[in-house]
Amino acid sequence: MIEYTKKDYVIPATGFFVGLPLLLYVLGDFARRTVLKESLSVLFILTYSLMLGLFFLSRSNKKAVKTFRMSKLIKYHKIIGYLAVIIFFVHPLLLVTPRFFEAGVAPMDAFVTIITTFDSLGVILGITAWFLMLSLGVISFFRNRLSLNYISWRYVHGILAMVFVAVATWHVINLGRHANLAMSIYLITITTGSEMLILKTYFFKPAKVRLAKNNEKPK
Repeated sequence: MIEYTKKDYVIPATGFFVGLPLLLYVLGDFARRTVLKESLSVLFILTYSLMLGLFFLSRSNKKAVKTFRMSKLIKYHKIIGYLAVIIFFVHPLLLVTPRFFEAGVAPMDAFVTIITTFDSLGVILGITAWFLMLSLGVISFFRNRLSLNYISWRYVHGILAMVFVAVATWHVINLGRHANLAMSIYLITITTGSEMLILKTYFFKPAKVRLAKNNEKPK
């Protein structure tokens, strides 16, 4: 059996989910804006990339399970997940923050315009993804208070996460100013891999294996 160390997992994962999107951003032929706007763009790119990485930082990823104790794996998953939810919860407000330092449309007017522009597919996808993400965060935070057993919650969590990333990635590619061909391919690749990992774990395994997995108790 192959033994994985934390270095074997952390270094490649960091490079793929942090280094690569940063490289694509730096090499992208984008019109550069103010430091504040570019900093927010980098924040959104890295946060979303790390959120996609949560699919691989879970019990569905055998390599991650072999590298970390399950308790540690769940801890890291929760920390990154909750931070991502917080950042994207205020994402619409952060988008209009630069307006406080610019002439023209007032910040609140810009915010209202963003959330009421229903003739834009990208905006509709963004609003839908925002509500899906909020639901995912709330359900995760209050899991122990819900009338769901552990296995049912895992299915709800996994399926809701799959729908969220599909809609969110479509939103980013449709509306994101940094979603050029290279960045779009990167996001689609991770999203597809994430979806396949969940499907393989919960639906594609033989019935006996899936039943054995479902009967496991959380540590």
